[in-house]
Amino acid sequence: MKKFKTESKKLLDLMINSIYTNREIFLRELISNASDAVDKLYFKSLTDSDVQLSKDELAIHVGFDEGARTITISDNGIGMTKDELDKNLGTIAHSDSQAFKTDNAEQQGDDIDIIGQFGVGFYSSFMVASKVRVVSRAFGSDEAWAWESDGVEGYTIAEAERAEHGTDVILTLKENTDEDNYDTYLSEYGLKDLIKRYSNYVRYPIQMEVSKTREKPKPEDAGDDYKPEYETYTETDTINSMIPIWKRKKSDVTDEEYNEFYKTNFHDFADPARTVSLHAEGALTYDALLFVPSRAPYDLYSKDFKKGLALYSSNVLIMDKCEDLLPDYFNFVRGIVDSQDLTLNISRETLQHNSQLKAIARRVEKKIKSDLENFLEKDREGYEKFFENFGRGMKYGLYTSYGTAKDVLGDLLLFYSAKQKKMITFKEYVKAAADGQETIYYATGDSVERMAQLPIVTTVLAKGYDVLLCPEDVDEFCMMAMSDYAVPDAADPDSLTAWPLKNVGGEN
Repeated sequence: MKKFKTESKKLLDLMINSIYTNREIFLRELISNASDAVDKLYFKSLTDSDVQLSKDELAIHVGFDEGARTITISDNGIGMTKDELDKNLGTIAHSDSQAFKTDNAEQQGDDIDIIGQFGVGFYSSFMVASKVRVVSRAFGSDEAWAWESDGVEGYTIAEAERAEHGTDVILTLKENTDEDNYDTYLSEYGLKDLIKRYSNYVRYPIQMEVSKTREKPKPEDAGDDYKPEYETYTETDTINSMIPIWKRKKSDVTDEEYNEFYKTNFHDFADPARTVSLHAEGALTYDALLFVPSRAPYDLYSKDFKKGLALYSSNVLIMDKCEDLLPDYFNFVRGIVDSQDLTLNISRETLQHNSQLKAIARRVEKKIKSDLENFLEKDREGYEKFFENFGRGMKYGLYTSYGTAKDVLGDLLLFYSAKQKKMITFKEYVKAAADGQETIYYATGDSVERMAQLPIVTTVLAKGYDVLLCPEDVDEFCMMAMSDYAVPDAADPDSLTAWPLKNVGGEN
């Protein structure tokens, strides 16, 4: 038996027990490794005329044996030689994929889409497995080799048999305990769920043998009382979608497809009110697909509600909800962000806080603001319905930001006009203001109807000035945080004139 190199026993124990907090990601990591192996072979076929290979021939297969307590992840990718098995799996934190990614950086995201970075994902297997066996045959070689380890002391490498190039990773699962049920992963449903959740957009087919039922042919001599009989059979299915909807051209995707994606992935029965797509290239390349719901979730204003966008890296799910991608006042937005350029931490479970994340968040915020302004301008009725659902949170966001978000939110807020008897924006208030007026007046209270009858409100109205009636408890704090609304100066459009907000009073 070969010992793990460079204090690897301690390092392996650290990774198995400390780096990963969610053990079900083991399948994500192994599928990502398989995808890298397939990608390397496909890239070889593009750069070596002697390699005749069609992309349609490449795939990843996942299977399980409940009796033997094994899960097998197979690919027909580049494979590994004996030395490569020793180097890649015997030296912890060595990433052959990262080296390949660096050497071929100019093709990343085009001909290749290498996922691996740290060389530790493979060892997440030991969170669920008592033994791991890897059988691999390098492309162009007649020999196959098997690497085997229990993840404790070391590993062995011995000759093996494999019909063609590629790699099999066979996990023998741990026995169940009172705290842990590893049988969860020994089922068709359990594995399909993990594939769809974490690896649905890996760009090679992930296949499984799945059970199906079908009606047996009706016997020719069947009588009138014949009842249909059914049989169970197995069939190879592709489990993953492969091509993410956010990577497709917007012109190639229908509204119905966007709506179905939203409802399926974000568990809503209603179509979204708005769909926003964003593609950025440059120092940081990423795609975003954002949705504004048409109704507020039941727990939006509860302490249990968690904002955030789903974060993907190279089409692999990293976080269900990355809170740092959305400001609190846009917490209602759902969607995804996908980038191959993100600097992830070693577990790939959370993102390092850095300038990349902040840059994406700023661009996402601007895109949301721009789309909501367009919504307000082009579909007033729809926007007012949206504001009924989500306006309170935007007002609260302006208050909790101590007014620093007023440049983002100021033009998006609606208040009831006592003079016009409808919901209006600050911009519309100023546009309709009386000659010589330089102040925005508002009143607070519990009821628009009662506030409209207040002597101070009727007095202001009698002077030809409008009053914004604010019946929500957050309105007064929002207006105080807003403090003023800036508009272009009539004499000099390049400069701004601030219209102060003044509370004329309210209900006792």
